[in-house]
Amino acid sequence: MVQSGGVLASIILGFNIAILIYFIAINSNYFILLAISYFSVLRYRRRIEHEQWRRVIQSPLTIPVSIIAPAYNEEFTIDESVKSLLMLEYPEFEVIVVNDGSTDNTLGKLKTSFNLPPIPSDIEERVPCQQILGVYRSPDYPNLVAVDKVNGGKADAQNAGINVSRYPLICIIDADSLIEGGALLRVTKPFLERPEKTVAVGGIVRIANGCTIEGGRVVHVGLSRAWLPVIQAVEYLRAFLFGRCGWSALNSLLIISGAFGIFRKDVVIAVGGYRRGSLAEDMELVVRMHRYLREQRREYEIRFLADPVCWTEVPESLRTLGRQRNRWQRGLIDSLRIHRRMMLNPRYGTIGMVAFPYFVFFEMLAPVVELSGYIIVPISYALGIVDFPFFALFLTVAILIGVILSTGAVVLEELFYRRYPKTSDITRLVAAAFLENFGYRQLTVWWRVKAFWDYFSGKTAWGKMERKGFTKT
Repeated sequence: MVQSGGVLASIILGFNIAILIYFIAINSNYFILLAISYFSVLRYRRRIEHEQWRRVIQSPLTIPVSIIAPAYNEEFTIDESVKSLLMLEYPEFEVIVVNDGSTDNTLGKLKTSFNLPPIPSDIEERVPCQQILGVYRSPDYPNLVAVDKVNGGKADAQNAGINVSRYPLICIIDADSLIEGGALLRVTKPFLERPEKTVAVGGIVRIANGCTIEGGRVVHVGLSRAWLPVIQAVEYLRAFLFGRCGWSALNSLLIISGAFGIFRKDVVIAVGGYRRGSLAEDMELVVRMHRYLREQRREYEIRFLADPVCWTEVPESLRTLGRQRNRWQRGLIDSLRIHRRMMLNPRYGTIGMVAFPYFVFFEMLAPVVELSGYIIVPISYALGIVDFPFFALFLTVAILIGVILSTGAVVLEELFYRRYPKTSDITRLVAAAFLENFGYRQLTVWWRVKAFWDYFSGKTAWGKMERKGFTKT
């Protein structure tokens, strides 16, 4: 360090050291999660290596599932998504597509493509939702139901689906996503193994951009030619393969993706369903379930599995991606604020003492600290308050460790799942793990920092998500 007089210089120097310690702490936690995830996935893969899934399908113990797919302006992807759902390998299930007051032709395409006439309905409101305008059932597809309702947002549409559903397990997915044929069977297996404890299970979400889709199925896995979806593929691998795997192994998982998760319906109803108006209804519900079950002193498990796969289309423009990341951050802030009494509260066990503080300090506040570092450290170097070794160390912590962690997620993918058949695809993923640190990472930091201003100024809009639809050839 360069000695520089003055109180201001001392404050700035102290701030630099605090940022460096924070970066070391956050990345140390990432490495710990990566190690936990590796051994957790290794044990799971060994356990299911000789699993006879056909026997599980034929088991009389298999629990019926209601699949709920909220849809708002999804006319470009709705046909493929519903076809994908109807072809799932599962003994007994129903598909409930909830049209949440779409302004495009989503409902019309559903009615035409699947021959859906209206049916009389008398629906009990077990969780609150906006008015249901009509229910449609297909004579050609007896397990397909379409619900038309007044627009109320995604959480409200999910609640409407719960009210219409018939079965004890509910599977929540995005209507713009595709579930692999055996994914539902795999994601429900913990409910068969530990029915008295399992209350929710999430599957992995993978990027469909660049894949070939035929008849509602991913028939060839590939990467987009554009770099933006490839970088997001790395992000998703990092978030799921060592983020959620690690927290699941600690039974402290706070998020089950709204794109693909399955829940015990009685528990969801007991906590009041999805919180309407929430910006992160998936995370908020899971945190509320933890809170409710801990307060009831019940033993339970909320798990993540990395082999039940859901494919989704990600943004290909920076504008759309920025709106998405802004909303995700606002949702994170909202969920943590609502349940802030859990913070460092021993009543909630590892949720309150470990997971909640982690998400507050290393997820919610991370973009603020990182942006501060990008501003303060270079200024300190330019003013001579810190010397070159400190400046170089900061850059190493901020960039190199991030590359190592992202590459680690790609290595986990290649070791255990090998979804990408081409060596060139793995090479591009590793390259993206490096490139994301130069421009892309800084953009996401800015979008997430801006989310604080938007959240506390009362912004609740989701923002329009522009989609191209799945590639079919």
